[in-house]
Amino acid sequence: MPRPAGSSRNSALRDVPRRKVLSSAAAMAAVVLFGASACTTGPVPAPGTTSAATPKPANATFTFGTGSDPLSFDPALVSDTESYRVTRQVMEGLLTIDPVTGAPAPSLALSWTELEDGLAFTFTLRPGVSFHDGTPFDAAAVCTNFERWYAMTASTRGDGATSMFKQVFRAFKDDAANSLYDSCTATGNLEVTLRLKMRLTGFLDALTLPAFAISSPTALKAGTADVLDHEYAAGKVSRYALHPVGTGPFTFTQATPGSVALTANPKYWGEKGQITTLNFKTYEQPETRLAALEDGSIDGFDPVTPDNLDKLIKAGKQVLQRDPFSVMYLSLNQSVPAIADQKVREAIAAAIDKSTIVNNYFIAGTATTAQFIPPKLSGFNNAVSGIGFDMAKAKSLLAASSYKGEELKFYYPTNAARTYLPSPEKVYAQIATGLTAAGFNIKPVPIPWNEGYVAAVTGKGDHALSLLGWNGSYADPDNFVGALFGTPNAQLSMNDPQLVSKITRARSMPNGAERVAAYEAINQQLAETVPAVPIAFPISAIALSDRVLSYPLSPVLNEVFNNVKLSPGTN
Repeated sequence: MPRPAGSSRNSALRDVPRRKVLSSAAAMAAVVLFGASACTTGPVPAPGTTSAATPKPANATFTFGTGSDPLSFDPALVSDTESYRVTRQVMEGLLTIDPVTGAPAPSLALSWTELEDGLAFTFTLRPGVSFHDGTPFDAAAVCTNFERWYAMTASTRGDGATSMFKQVFRAFKDDAANSLYDSCTATGNLEVTLRLKMRLTGFLDALTLPAFAISSPTALKAGTADVLDHEYAAGKVSRYALHPVGTGPFTFTQATPGSVALTANPKYWGEKGQITTLNFKTYEQPETRLAALEDGSIDGFDPVTPDNLDKLIKAGKQVLQRDPFSVMYLSLNQSVPAIADQKVREAIAAAIDKSTIVNNYFIAGTATTAQFIPPKLSGFNNAVSGIGFDMAKAKSLLAASSYKGEELKFYYPTNAARTYLPSPEKVYAQIATGLTAAGFNIKPVPIPWNEGYVAAVTGKGDHALSLLGWNGSYADPDNFVGALFGTPNAQLSMNDPQLVSKITRARSMPNGAERVAAYEAINQQLAETVPAVPIAFPISAIALSDRVLSYPLSPVLNEVFNNVKLSPGTN
């Protein structure tokens, strides 16, 4: 079935007035229209282009403040938003997200055709594109990347918990029998066919993930991309991960602690935009981000916290709000004996005052939740109420459990603000207070985000509890429950093959009532077995200076800065 392949800027985001908080409701409504796609035909304009001409100031420098440093610049091996914020500028995938419809749209692939009832897809590639190092973009380059992801060894990927390849395809080449990936074949210089072992309803949507951006094969080889013999942000990375090479509108210049510098790609195939030098600077504390915007050191920042939202509005700064498309949750590690007891997990859930957390530490409009799938996606189950805040019930459940006062280590990040968790220390304190009141023996384990927090709570260890969140990247329920619970991982250490089987079945079902019912049942089972405690669907917001006329706000964070429009005459 043909589908429109065109792309244009969301008119609701074209002109952002001052002194106004703008919601991305229109964009979010569009994103949830994602569904299974059959085929797309015909060349189209570059995504994000507009017909209106905008004056282009020479040598425009744009500096954007962030709440934490990236963890790496190899998108295949990370899943954090700050890493992706950078790699989205430098690298592109076969598909991107149409900002109006939310559907998969052409990027490095101009068109695609579904074959064999979803077991294969043929992509026609964009001609005349080169990587930043001059290597031609072609079908062979695409297959080099897919085969690299598939063949990653444990020494490179670890257990794969933070790899989107595993979350989408379930396994790597060393476990080929359980992998859903089959092959990549160059059927022409600019034509490639990807084959699957099982139908994936959200496959095309998944290809919009920044993790599936295409790297230069030359740079991958020169940077020994699968040899993690360097360090960055307290983690092991390859030489390539310190200097990625893609086809995007910006080239990677350098990264130092607290700062990343990019330069506009003069040979970019799409809209080049007005920004010629793009800097990302880290400000770990909300007050320093706000001060930097006020004194002109930066042109915008993300995220806005409740503490500085009112100050920004009163100062007449632009504040743009993304509609909720992420979930913040408390992770429970069942490799810790006490957490393996379901009554203990239920007691933990009953001791968490979600309303107080949301009202005090998140932007107004953030909703509490008892499930992991956002309400605008199919599979959200209105019948799931979860375990509400009830201290008497928490104490009763704990008394009936096997818990005998063992110390439970509660990990939480410091010196960071995430779009899904703007005030982690305060959220930790609120949860820990409730757990202690219920009778738990909580030991705080604060870890600076940039000193290995993610690795500490997603690897094997003694983290009984930890604060985490998940930013949705495409509008399919599998992007939430599949990513978090669809494969065994050291973060949760849960052993529920029935749940994994249900998720595997649901993700391959055609869109329709049966698939919706399957995800509703998965949501119900998650609420009953409590492998983790969902707390909130956060609203996130960014702040911008007056020189910004428009910003490509996206609920899935697909925000590429060649689409930023600046006031004429700025530099």
